[in-house]
Amino acid sequence: MNAPPLLIELLGATWVTGAPVVAAAWDTAGQCAGFALGDGTLALATGTWDGGPQLKPRESGGVEFVQAQAPPAPLARYSVHEGTCLALAADPAGGFLSGGDDGRLVHLDLDGSSEVLVEAAGAWIDLVAASPAGGRAYASGRRVHRLGARAASLSLPGSATALAFDTAGTQLAISHRGGVTLWSTATLTERELEWPGYHRTLAWSPDGRYLVSGMEENALHGWRLPDGAHLEMGGYPGQPRSLSFSADGRFLATSGGSRAICWGFDPPGADDQPHECGMAGKTPVSRVVCHPVHPMIAVGHHSGAVLLCQPGSNDVLFIKGSGNSAVTVIAWSPDGTRLALGNEAGELALVFLPDELFRFGRRR
Repeated sequence: MNAPPLLIELLGATWVTGAPVVAAAWDTAGQCAGFALGDGTLALATGTWDGGPQLKPRESGGVEFVQAQAPPAPLARYSVHEGTCLALAADPAGGFLSGGDDGRLVHLDLDGSSEVLVEAAGAWIDLVAASPAGGRAYASGRRVHRLGARAASLSLPGSATALAFDTAGTQLAISHRGGVTLWSTATLTERELEWPGYHRTLAWSPDGRYLVSGMEENALHGWRLPDGAHLEMGGYPGQPRSLSFSADGRFLATSGGSRAICWGFDPPGADDQPHECGMAGKTPVSRVVCHPVHPMIAVGHHSGAVLLCQPGSNDVLFIKGSGNSAVTVIAWSPDGTRLALGNEAGELALVFLPDELFRFGRRR
């Protein structure tokens, strides 16, 4: 019996760059996916495909697949760093912000024009964050810097490991050894959220009430910010290095196991046991990213496989099969109709996933 075709084969465009994919992001308008590569270049893939494959609804129900009538637009590639790209974020003003090991923070427009915003000789700019509200920040070792009319700098007790603005753009969270520092964008005041251990990655709940950190100690730690209450979530076989809240904030999806691990946040603590979803692979999950609209998760594995699943369900849709390279990036377009993928071998893809492909029943 032949295996069904993968969605990347039916609805995807793929490219090979030859350089590891370090980070990926969509521009704020959803026109283009940007990929930061290990050779110092940024690759831009347009989010439209004239003459591309389509799914057309049938009068009798279901959908009909229409093959592509034209090839996808070629990948554009621009040299922005003398060494390696280390971080990437969508700039709220348009285009992308890229940090590199050459000490440069670069703004790249979608037309390929670029501007060096910061140049710090001898330093690495290894973290970059931006907020739709206009905030821009980057980190270099123990120093975090904000750009804009109220430019400022902050010294940390240890090297910054992750930066994340909340949805409203009012606070910047910075993880490091021993906890997380919150930095107000309005008052520039700091709030320390202390917890022993090495905090490696961050996720804000959509309403800004909860902040969760993935720790090197194979656990999560969270804070309920209005009252400072702690949330402890452990039992992981590996480090939960990828975290993503659902669009409605009802669950948090994480890596750290052979399947995506989901914790309920409706409210948190109502069910102390997490639920796994998707399909267990021979290698652990490397990336999880929740859909921006639907209760659905894109899950990437160290084997190279990528699938879609729903919390509380074992059903899956396979985007991409296993290969010889770990999935390093997954990014949904703002409207959730396109998925950007990349791996350590430098393979890139855009997969076009219109809503006609999915049927979501009422949530209980």
